[in-house]
Amino acid sequence: MTNNGNMSLHIIHDKIMNLINGKLVESSSHDYHPIFDPGKGEEIGMVPFSSKDDVDKAVESASDAFESWSKLPMPDRLQYLFKLKVAMEEKKKELATAITINHGKTLTEAIGELDRAIQNIESAISLGYTLFKGQYMRSVAVKIDEISVREPIGVVGIIAPFNFPIMVPFWFIPYALVYGDTVVVKPSEITPLGMMLVGEILQKIFPPGVVNIVNGAKESVDRILEHGDIKAVTFVGSTNTAKYIYAKAAEHGKRVSASGGAKNFAVVMPDAKLDDTVSNLISSFFGSAGQRCLANANLVAVGDVYNELKRKFVAASKSMRVGYGLDEGTDVGPVVNENALRRIRGYIEKGVEEGAKLILDGRDVKVERYPKGYYIGPTIFDEVSPDMVIAKDEIFGPVASILHVRNLDEAIDLVNRSRYGNASSIFTSAGGVAREFASRVVAGNVGINIGVAQPMAFFPFAGMKESFFGALHPQVETLDLFTDRKVIIERWF
Repeated sequence: MTNNGNMSLHIIHDKIMNLINGKLVESSSHDYHPIFDPGKGEEIGMVPFSSKDDVDKAVESASDAFESWSKLPMPDRLQYLFKLKVAMEEKKKELATAITINHGKTLTEAIGELDRAIQNIESAISLGYTLFKGQYMRSVAVKIDEISVREPIGVVGIIAPFNFPIMVPFWFIPYALVYGDTVVVKPSEITPLGMMLVGEILQKIFPPGVVNIVNGAKESVDRILEHGDIKAVTFVGSTNTAKYIYAKAAEHGKRVSASGGAKNFAVVMPDAKLDDTVSNLISSFFGSAGQRCLANANLVAVGDVYNELKRKFVAASKSMRVGYGLDEGTDVGPVVNENALRRIRGYIEKGVEEGAKLILDGRDVKVERYPKGYYIGPTIFDEVSPDMVIAKDEIFGPVASILHVRNLDEAIDLVNRSRYGNASSIFTSAGGVAREFASRVVAGNVGINIGVAQPMAFFPFAGMKESFFGALHPQVETLDLFTDRKVIIERWF
């Protein structure tokens, strides 16, 4: 099979396979569901909703592999990660194309996702050489020395979201492997195609059982949460699901890192450089069709910047080209599926009912070559009040709400009243204002003249309030999530 990128993706229209004990195998379940190319609105394959037995086989494989993998010298484990980095770089275009076909984001955005995934491999390698080292103190008492070392915890379960089908699993996979843990990954059942191709890469590099991939839905997730041999679970997705996973995994004695939803704010001060600001804003609101946990949703105009900001923001948004993700010149791809399209349209209708002023309506966007695609263009509401549903709920689509406040205090209060605390940005030329905003706002990731406040791989991906459940965040903080401390106090006679 070929696609618009003239690239062979041999699993399209085939069944998505699981990776268990080093082999790509069909699920034992007969419960298969279609996956789609949202840009065309067409079915491209079938994903299994794997059974508990499939999960058990994957965990058993990971448990068996753990003993030998964890005992490999650190430099030897790192060599596998170097091979993985090279292989991911060589397959970047193919992997990015698979993301675009199954998710809808533009090819440029998909390549950016792969870059972030590879950066996490690099970050994990660096931690293996540095932070994994233990601590030693001689003579803590007379003829007694003390040593602190890190040890891997065992099997790690990773439950991934649809919107970054490769990047988010790689917030965790390379770190677990470097530390000596083994892994069971449950990709999104909506966008499993990219991780399927990653599975082919992993199969060729790692010993059997070190990394396993089990496709599925709630039954697979629940088995991961319940299984006694899985010691830690990570999740990224909606807040309601994050709460469920946090509670159920903790009930079964597991360590948990569960990232939830978001309602991110972009605050624009009167002294902001408007042309640069608006250029940054439109990509942060409408890039990836708004399906990013760091996407801005509420545009907060402070003081007399309101009219000019609105004019420039609307004009720039109108210029964005909606189209198929593999087509050149596309700025905004489709949303991920028909359910998402229906939900987003429902929120737009709700905004109109609530009395917000719809000043740019993306519902009428047509992409002539792909009439069945799940397209919706940039949509902007004006005169939005903080108590409206569209100002409070996570819409997860290309919908912006403009709110007007008098000063910085009101803007910060507006941000902090949200139940979410994933990200918030401010645009200003005043260092003091930026500093005050960063210190007072309750959000895990703060942008200063940056719309998408994406931490680099060697920083934690933070989150506060109902955007995160747990104590240790994705990326580098997994050092403590995926390892145990052992303290040795020794005396020799």
